[in-house]
Amino acid sequence: MSKLEKKGQISKEVKWMQILLIRHGESEDDFLEEGYKGSTDLQLTKRGLEQVEKMSSYISKELSPELIWSSTLLRATQSTEILNNAVNCPVEYLIELREMQNGESKLDFRLRAENILAVVRERSKQYKRIAIVSHGGVITKIIDSFLQLPKEHDVWFHTDNTGIHLLEYQSNFRIIRFSNNTNHLNIS
Repeated sequence: MSKLEKKGQISKEVKWMQILLIRHGESEDDFLEEGYKGSTDLQLTKRGLEQVEKMSSYISKELSPELIWSSTLLRATQSTEILNNAVNCPVEYLIELREMQNGESKLDFRLRAENILAVVRERSKQYKRIAIVSHGGVITKIIDSFLQLPKEHDVWFHTDNTGIHLLEYQSNFRIIRFSNNTNHLNIS
């Protein structure tokens, strides 16, 4: 995050906002040997491109965002470009939305997600609905932060390729409208 956005300087005043958390489509790294892929920067597969097209069509008709935040890794930027062709809104790229880095501790990863959520909310407070296109691990940690779960726990929020979570802030309430929605993949 920006050096100007020091901890504690971010306003918590956001009256109502929806945040779509969207995982990128199937990518070549899905077929690498088991193990942590992290910041491996591979492109979407043909199937992944088709998944993103379906997700984008669904989002544009049902939940069109006013702003998209995206990871800078190729599989996420490809997904973001396709989504933005359908919704036509501003896009912001954040390197911090990349997957967990080699050598990054679980605690540091969680703290990064907390900072991402705070900064994105602050910089997006004029919008009613935004989207974040990122990776499974980042999405889990953002949900952890949204729910204010303990820093260390054994909960994982699974996100399929192009899975969508809808988080909502209403004054002092936090609501998960749905989690890992992939109904768009069943549409021909």
